[in-house]
Amino acid sequence: MEFGNVKRHITPTIEIPTASLGDIVFLLLIFFLVTTSLNAEKGIGLTLPPPGEEVEVSSKNILNVYVNAAGKILVKGEIVELGNLEQVIRENISRNPRLIISLKTDKKAKYEYMVRTLDKIKLSGAKKISLAVPEF
Repeated sequence: MEFGNVKRHITPTIEIPTASLGDIVFLLLIFFLVTTSLNAEKGIGLTLPPPGEEVEVSSKNILNVYVNAAGKILVKGEIVELGNLEQVIRENISRNPRLIISLKTDKKAKYEYMVRTLDKIKLSGAKKISLAVPEF
């Protein structure tokens, strides 16, 4: 038997070059890290007083602002439109500069109503704002 004339056919194996795969993955990682934006949630900007003892405040130095479940705003028991709230608070502060605005919101009211009212109170120039806890 002669084996000299038999030619072997070696089929070439197909390979995917993986030498640069690590570089590509690293570049993709850097790309996504750079292009991803993380949006920080914005909250209500309030400066809270330091913890300490409670101070009694005279009722004449407190202006109660109440937001009911329907979104109506009551100041001293009278309904005030949101657009007029800023002016009403300014007038009260001009009469009593030591006035503290106490904002109380109904537990069934939308959060949006409280935030809009608080924004108007801040725009009025009130420096002392109290957020009263609703009664449950």
